[in-house]
Amino acid sequence: MKSSTIKISLLICSLILFSCKQETEVKTPELAPQVVEKVTPSAKEIKEKLLKDGFQIFDYIDEESGDTVIMQQYFIAFLKRGPNRSQNKQEADSLQKLHMAHLGRMYEEGYADISGPFGDDGDIRGITIYNTPTQKMADSLANMDPMVKAGRVVIEVHPWWAAKGFPLR
Repeated sequence: MKSSTIKISLLICSLILFSCKQETEVKTPELAPQVVEKVTPSAKEIKEKLLKDGFQIFDYIDEESGDTVIMQQYFIAFLKRGPNRSQNKQEADSLQKLHMAHLGRMYEEGYADISGPFGDDGDIRGITIYNTPTQKMADSLANMDPMVKAGRVVIEVHPWWAAKGFPLR
């Protein structure tokens, strides 16, 4: 009995080791790091896409670097104190939550690049920079804001030029 028990035990150990080895061999390629190459589009490709999408642009050569700088027209929306600010705290808090959701949606969908309130208690409450081809589109998106619909803020939109791809400092 001992001899057959030993043989069965060796067979089971062999099967376990063999199955572990096969499992490792199958999983190893999945664990290999993936190489992702980031391709930066050329100035010509960027310009062609912006023009195709209806954006207003111009470009110039930076004298210091020799690089082509693409200037794009954006639209800056000023959120100004509106005529209806009589909401109670609960209503105002609810509107603020809806306002933030609207701005988040504008950012996620690629229509707004930056938004924020001003740090004083003036008539201009905040700004949003819209990345849209037309002022009409920016104005329409800005006026979808629940704060605007409630009259708590009003929108004033102006064209604004900035270099494409330059970060804030």
